[in-house]
Amino acid sequence: MKKKIILYFILTIFLALFCLTSKEYILNIKGQDIDTKAIFKEENIERIELVNPPEDENDLYWQYANYEFYQVDLKESLKENEETVAYLLVPGTNIKEVVVQGENNSFYLNHSFDKSYNKAGWIFSDYRNDLNNLKKNSIIYAHGRKDKTMFGTLQNVLDESWFNNKDNHVIYLSTLKYNYIFLIFSVYKVPQESYYLKNTFLNKDSYQEFLDNIKNRSLYDFETKVDSNDKILTLSTCKEIVNRIVVHAKLIKKGTIVP
Repeated sequence: MKKKIILYFILTIFLALFCLTSKEYILNIKGQDIDTKAIFKEENIERIELVNPPEDENDLYWQYANYEFYQVDLKESLKENEETVAYLLVPGTNIKEVVVQGENNSFYLNHSFDKSYNKAGWIFSDYRNDLNNLKKNSIIYAHGRKDKTMFGTLQNVLDESWFNNKDNHVIYLSTLKYNYIFLIFSVYKVPQESYYLKNTFLNKDSYQEFLDNIKNRSLYDFETKVDSNDKILTLSTCKEIVNRIVVHAKLIKKGTIVP
């Protein structure tokens, strides 16, 4: 219990620092618009898995399970930065970028993709994640920048026009090994906290309670069911200083990439 309290305290401090650094919007972001070599191409999938499919044939799951993968070639990006772990695409936003993962959750707050110092930071995976072996809750962060880079357009998810376009309700994530499609079930703005950043749970009941809580926070009803057999993706950024914009989506489709 003491360890958990300490962990949550550390996460809360990290989030405060995250927002404070993102407040410096007018920056020299030279090097930010790098050529990531992330190229959409014809899918080359060895095996496709539907994840935790519902029995109800009218469930929205089946509509989105028909969506095609975006396969992304990350090999060149990996040569440029060995901490490259994925490519993230969020429809209805400007988020189409390589994701990195460091040994902690502080380095990429103020370092760019090429690891040069830059207060704009980069999009990064929580150091506890394994995006090739997903945990219950995988978390990705970036600064909510006013110039609309990084997660600057994640705030679009709060707009009714974004919600009304059903094609926006999926998130695409590609690693070197897998393509994923996640279905969004919750978007909201919340004051600074660390509750939604949990990624380990005592049992199925505690995980289900967590899922119910974050689903009930949603600004909109996505009519998407989520249960303790699901694995979720969480996107987090700052709005103003004291608030967070959070997106939660559940994994519905996984494709194994041919080596």
